[in-house]
Amino acid sequence: MFIHLDFESEEPIYTQLIHQIIEGIAKKELLPGDPLPSVRAMAADIGINLHTVNKAYQHLKQEGFILIHRQKGVVIHPEGVSKADATYMEKVKRKLRPFIAESICRQVSEEDFLKQCQELFSEFKKDKEGDAK
Repeated sequence: MFIHLDFESEEPIYTQLIHQIIEGIAKKELLPGDPLPSVRAMAADIGINLHTVNKAYQHLKQEGFILIHRQKGVVIHPEGVSKADATYMEKVKRKLRPFIAESICRQVSEEDFLKQCQELFSEFKKDKEGDAK
């Protein structure tokens, strides 16, 4: 898995790192039990502050994507990511709300908005099923 960070982006580096790792899991590039580099090694590999990597790893741990073992290091959660529940679905709704509002302000049609969502969802679904992009 390759980490691609945009140092010119308005999005914080730790958030980009979180998203990249979650995408790697979604695309099955990172499987349950797979190791990730240590905080220090990841920071050195991609040229960022180790506190930035630590912040990303702590968030991923809190959300159940990774486990951090003192002896084994950082691994993708061996039991996989827990399935969506009502709390998660409420979080999805909260996060989508501003995107939908902005899209309406910018006169994006519901059809175009849903098409974008479907295309992105399909991209991950294809990767998950092992189909070629």
